[in-house]
Amino acid sequence: MISDMLKEAFSSIVGQENVIDSQAGRLVYSYDATPNYQSMPDIVLAPRSTQEVVEIVNVCRENKIPIVPRGSGSNLCAGTVPVQGGIVLLFKHMNEILEVDEENLTVTVQPGLITQDLIQAVEKQGLFYPPDPSSMKISTIGGNISENSGGLRGLKYGVTADYVMGLEAVLANGEVIRTGGKLAKDVAGYNLTQLLVGSEGTLAIVTEATLKLIPMPETKKTMLALYQNIDAAARSVSKIIANKIIPATLEFLDQPTLKAVEDFSQIGLPTDVEAVLLIEQDGPAEVVVRDIEKMATICKEEGAVSVQIAASQQEAEALTTARRAALSALARLKPTTILEDATVPRSEIANMVKAINEIAERHQVDICTFGHAGDGNLHPTCPTDVRDADEMERVEAAFADIFDKAIELGGTITGEHGIGMVKAPYLEWKIGAQGMAVMKGIKHAFDPDSILNPGKVFTENVRKRLVVAK
Repeated sequence: MISDMLKEAFSSIVGQENVIDSQAGRLVYSYDATPNYQSMPDIVLAPRSTQEVVEIVNVCRENKIPIVPRGSGSNLCAGTVPVQGGIVLLFKHMNEILEVDEENLTVTVQPGLITQDLIQAVEKQGLFYPPDPSSMKISTIGGNISENSGGLRGLKYGVTADYVMGLEAVLANGEVIRTGGKLAKDVAGYNLTQLLVGSEGTLAIVTEATLKLIPMPETKKTMLALYQNIDAAARSVSKIIANKIIPATLEFLDQPTLKAVEDFSQIGLPTDVEAVLLIEQDGPAEVVVRDIEKMATICKEEGAVSVQIAASQQEAEALTTARRAALSALARLKPTTILEDATVPRSEIANMVKAINEIAERHQVDICTFGHAGDGNLHPTCPTDVRDADEMERVEAAFADIFDKAIELGGTITGEHGIGMVKAPYLEWKIGAQGMAVMKGIKHAFDPDSILNPGKVFTENVRKRLVVAK
C-alpha cells in the first residue's frame, strides 16, 4: 500500500487532477486485453512531462514502489497488468507530435500518441509510417515500442523496431538518456535504442521517440484468393515470395475465422471455402499492376478456386478493415477470447495450421486461425469461457502444445504480442537457460531494484516441455 504521505508527494508532482486512487478508478487499470489476468494498482498517475516522470521515478526508487507504464491497454500478454500493485503510469497528456522533419524524413512524438492519429497526420504531408497493428485505432506509440508491435504491412515494411531511430527514456535511477537520433548511420557503442524496443517497460520508461518515415506509396491494389485446401494456400505464399514479389500485405484466414468475420462485417466474404489469402500490393502503378497480375496467376496455378481483385478503393478498404476486425468478430462467439501468436518460417505455415487443428481436436477446444502468412506469424484464437475451469485447463494445455510445435518447426513463441506474464513460463523453451541468464543480467543492470514493470518476461515458474504423442 502507498501511504497518504506518498500520495501527497505524487499529487504535488502531477497535480491532484492527475491522480486516481479511488477503487473504481483504479479498477479500470487492473487489467488489459488479456483474459483472466487482473491485479489492482495502488494508484494511477498521469504525468505531463518527462521531468514529472523523473520525479515520480525518484520517489518510487527511494520507496521501492513498482511502476507499470501503460498505453491504451490493448496488450495481449498481460504486459500492463500491475501484478505487484504500485503505480500505473498513463501518458494521456504526453500524446503530441512534436516535430515532422521532412528534410530527414522523421517524426518525433510523445508515447501517448494514438498510432492511427500519427499515420493520418503524416499521410496528410505525403509521408508514410508503415507499422499498423490491428489495434492501431486505440494503441499508442509507446505501447507499440514496448511490444515491438507488427501489423498487416509487416512483410514488406517491417515492424515498429525498423522505424524507431531514437528514444528519450527515464531509467530506474531517475536519469534521462537519449539514444540514437536522426541519423542514417550510427554505430557508437551498443544499440540501446533497439534494446529498449520490445523490452515491455522493464528496462526504462520511454518518454519520446524519433521515428523514420518514408514516402507515401503512389497506389495500391487488393485481392482475395479463395482455397478449398490449406496446403494450396501455403504453397501460394511460398511461391509468391520465391518469385521475388514482396506484397505489402499477405494475410491468411481459415474458415471458422471467415465465418465469424463475415457475420460481424457483412461485406460478402465467402464462407464456403477452407481458407483465403488477403493480398495487397502498393507502389508505382505499373509495378502494382504487374505484381497483382503475377500473384493472381500464382494463386490459380497453386489451386485457388477463385481470385477476386477489388474493383474500387472502397471495396479494398472493406476487405482490409474486415481482416483487422478478426479479433472483434471472434470475441462475439464466447464470453472469453484468447488470442495468441506463434511464428514459424513461411515454408512451415501449412504444417503449423494443421498442427493447430490437430491440437485443438486432441484437447477438445475450438481454435480459429488467422494471421500474417507472409511473415509466418499466425494467431490461433480460442473462443472459450473463463468460468469453465476444466475447459480453461484444456485451453492452456493446447496453447502450450502450440508453442512447442512452433519451436519444433524452427519458429518462436511470440512474433508481436510480447512475453509479459502469459508467455513468461515458456520463454526458456525458446532461448535456453543461458539466454535467460543474459537477459536477467541486462534487466538487473538497468533496474537493480526491479521496480520497472516487475513480474513480466521472467518467471520462476518455467514450464517443462513434455513429449506428447502426436
